[in-house]
Amino acid sequence: MTMDHGQGYAYMERSGFRGDGVGRRRRLPAGLRAPVEARAWKEFGYTLLSLPIGITAFVFAVTMLSLGAGLLITFIGIPVLAAALAGCRGFGALERTRARALLDLDIAAPEPLRPRARGAFSVIGAVLKSGASWRHVLYSLLLMPWSVFSFVVAVAFWSYGWVMLTYPLWFWFFPLYGGQGGIQLYGDDNHRIYLDNPFEIGVTAATGLLVTLAAPWILRALTTVDRVLVAGLLGPSRLASRVVELESDRGVVVDTAAADLRRIERDLHDGAQALVDEAHGEVKIALQELRDLARGIHPAVLTDRGLDAALSSLAARCTVPVQVEVDLAARPAAAIEGIAYFTVSELLQNISKHSRATQGSVDVWRSDDRLMLQVIDNGAGGADVSAGSGLAGLAERLDAVDGILVVDSPQGGPTAITAELPWRQS
Repeated sequence: MTMDHGQGYAYMERSGFRGDGVGRRRRLPAGLRAPVEARAWKEFGYTLLSLPIGITAFVFAVTMLSLGAGLLITFIGIPVLAAALAGCRGFGALERTRARALLDLDIAAPEPLRPRARGAFSVIGAVLKSGASWRHVLYSLLLMPWSVFSFVVAVAFWSYGWVMLTYPLWFWFFPLYGGQGGIQLYGDDNHRIYLDNPFEIGVTAATGLLVTLAAPWILRALTTVDRVLVAGLLGPSRLASRVVELESDRGVVVDTAAADLRRIERDLHDGAQALVDEAHGEVKIALQELRDLARGIHPAVLTDRGLDAALSSLAARCTVPVQVEVDLAARPAAAIEGIAYFTVSELLQNISKHSRATQGSVDVWRSDDRLMLQVIDNGAGGADVSAGSGLAGLAERLDAVDGILVVDSPQGGPTAITAELPWRQS
């Protein structure tokens, strides 16, 4: 996972790193903006639409499931149940689109059906065996009672709030055109009570203001439940999401390994060709390149003495003075240790080649179940992961093991690059 410059600041704020940027503040507080913001009206529209959609989905699901269950004594019940589940999946697609448009909630479609063979029977079996299909049925059953409750609450707060807030205008309308002295609080055969004096009108408007200001936050709480229902029942399961993520990571690892293999083969071929063409002097250069390559992958000092000694050896070969600080009570697993070494090696090479720095530092520490690396230099800055540089490849390598690379490198420097790896005990 990689982050751009702006995301890096937000991440470092959460991780304990401090920056000196100060965000611009809006002039109007959020509580006063909420009733007139587009978000509140979109959420209100979502709540209004939930009632007819919820009733339709509930009636369809209950009718089709009951019909299918009743017909199970015959063969017809099975395709009827499959049709019920397929119809609920169709409602789910509509709900994901509605949530994306009105709640700004982008939920991926669930895992597709995978019939084992061609034909209607295989499709029916895949629909009935799919956990996603039954989650859509559960959503269709739950949406109707929840939409009734949220519809009543939302309409009551939204309408009463705005009506009371604008009551001074309504008071002008009632006596003149409605033949009444205002809003009637009580009435019987003997007398009636109206909100018709300045104090009562002011109290009504003030109460309406409070209700109007509270209504968007009540709507937000109601639609939070809708978000949970949509995300939990209409999206892919956690297992399916993890499988997709692992398949993606596996592809990155395979591509990286293939690229490394081609690079090693190219280096070895170039070295062997130099042996033939340039005689004894080129042999020494080729052998030195092979030693550097091996040392860059996993040097002996890393295996024997750990990260502290290995990173100190790296820092000694850097073209600028680099201070190394390793604060680890124990050694991580060999694979994580090797990736950490390679990461620092690449970052120090960048300092030597591109940064124009005069000094740098390397800090390594453990934070809970994560291994943290930070490399800082006082160079010219301007490092960017999205530019397709070596940092992009390094970020992909870290992402393959659930690692993170954060680059903070404004123009003019300094540059602070933070890497985070999962901690596994050796």
